[in-house]
Amino acid sequence: MTMEKILDGKIAVVTGGGRGLGRALALGYARAGASGVVITAARRPAEIEAVAAEIEGISGPGSALPLIADVTDRAACASAISQTLERFGGIDVLVNNAGLGQRAMTDDTAPFWEGNPDGWAEIVDTNINGPFNMAHSVIRHMMDRGWGRILNVTKSRDSMHRPGNAPYGPSKAALEAMTLAWAQDLIGTGVTVNSIAPGGSVDTEFVLPASRKRGEQAGKLYMDAGVIVPIAVFLASDAADGLTGCRYIGKNWRDDLPP
Repeated sequence: MTMEKILDGKIAVVTGGGRGLGRALALGYARAGASGVVITAARRPAEIEAVAAEIEGISGPGSALPLIADVTDRAACASAISQTLERFGGIDVLVNNAGLGQRAMTDDTAPFWEGNPDGWAEIVDTNINGPFNMAHSVIRHMMDRGWGRILNVTKSRDSMHRPGNAPYGPSKAALEAMTLAWAQDLIGTGVTVNSIAPGGSVDTEFVLPASRKRGEQAGKLYMDAGVIVPIAVFLASDAADGLTGCRYIGKNWRDDLPP
């Protein structure tokens, strides 16, 4: 299946688009022909401005909109959606990628009682409430248009309940459950909801420092962030009509097979 221009005319919002998976997804959408790509971040405006420049290098001037918007702030999410609609006139795709990793709790895997309680609250707020806030802000627009895509970025299933990995792992398990619940809520509306995961450890800042050090000593190889892009592009396209409430693994994508 060719991905060239498969998203022609689509407008996509990618949260946490300044680096890692979010940056890879934003650039992947631009290369697939999206007319507009909006990238958000809670902080670090220089990062999303740099990615916006890369997007415009692919798709032309005015094709990117970088916005500072904390997904834990409902008003900021609503504002991001409003600014996107004002700029591009519509929204076809929302990718809930923004998230906080276990580093907010501890620099290494540890029992839940040894971590920072404030970090626990931040992770839960970002990884569970954040996707809800963004989806809640855009869903009526998508329903009114009779078409839309919501993609929730999660992780390897076994690591959702791995010891020393709470609440990051469990927060992604909650997002998986939310994905299925939302998909069922939206049956018959033309809006689909799916979850996507790389399928293993990706070379991003989400790897805990101590875990990275152990991995390097053991010769562990990390996947590139781009591993998630082909499936995310396909699911954002018209070719994925009717596929909803499912979980897709990036590393399992096969270019030599029909979708």
